[in-house]
Amino acid sequence: MLDPIVSFFTQIFQWIGRGIGLLVGVILWPFMWAGRWYGQRGWILKAVVGLALLVLIGLYANFFYATQWWTKFNPNYPDTYTFEKRNVSAGEQVSAGAGTDTAKTCGNSAIAQVAADLTDFNVNQNAWISSMILYKLGLFGIDWDHTPWMDNKASFQRGINQAVRRTATELADNLGRVRTTSQIDADLQDARGNLQFDEETWYFGLNPFGPKTPTPSYYRDAVRKLRSFNARLASCQATFDARADNLKQYIDRISSDIGSTSAILKERAENHNDGWFDFRADDRFWFAYGQLYGYYGLMKAAQADFEDVIKEKHLQNLWDTMDSQFVSALRIQP
Repeated sequence: MLDPIVSFFTQIFQWIGRGIGLLVGVILWPFMWAGRWYGQRGWILKAVVGLALLVLIGLYANFFYATQWWTKFNPNYPDTYTFEKRNVSAGEQVSAGAGTDTAKTCGNSAIAQVAADLTDFNVNQNAWISSMILYKLGLFGIDWDHTPWMDNKASFQRGINQAVRRTATELADNLGRVRTTSQIDADLQDARGNLQFDEETWYFGLNPFGPKTPTPSYYRDAVRKLRSFNARLASCQATFDARADNLKQYIDRISSDIGSTSAILKERAENHNDGWFDFRADDRFWFAYGQLYGYYGLMKAAQADFEDVIKEKHLQNLWDTMDSQFVSALRIQP
């Protein structure tokens, strides 16, 4: 009586086994063909192909390491600056000697310092993932951003870069000049331009065809320009306009930037629930996380640069509340 049922399930499992065997065969066939082809070649060609394979394995090993190890990642990094001990606003003169300009000392910009350090974290302390050749090639031609693997760090870095780009624009257009009527600071202008460079350029490209300067080189130059500006500001040879309306405008820009990211997250959550997995959800999360990671340090820096404004406007309690919101948000990790 049970024989037909047993026979039915036996056939089902046989078909499943054959299907799995066929799938494994399809996957292994290119490697088996390559092995037979390789075995029939001369030793010179074998050496060339073997060397190419070793280089490819090395590239993938480096790519895996670069994407999985996050050097000096620390959500509490703003605490290492001890900005609360500065007691001087950016650009404020703190000492002078013998009445000479060269002896003057002014407060440097914590905002410029953090922006430079965040970019240094992205391209010097870590590899810039988005322009690595294996990241650009993807997984068998599929963009890594469309897979669940190898893209979280790239999204995180782009989120930080978004915050730094916005800040560099504010430094060049408003904070680094007097009431936007004086000449734009050359270092800040160069830093802004370098940080606006696209995030995915490698050493060689097709459009236009030919060799190129890779993205990290532009970002490293931006670090140098920001630090050059800060060095001149510390010697009172540059300007930082620490006025209340500049602080308000900077906060408005940050609010708008975070609001745009929030809208992207909302759209993704509401319109892309196609089943168990959304392979882009992690990208969106880590971009937003990187953006908050960057802005947390930059807002701590703004508190130091606009110290007099915050005291005058009695904003300390509000600022402390905002800091606690950043800390709470950065505790969330998948």
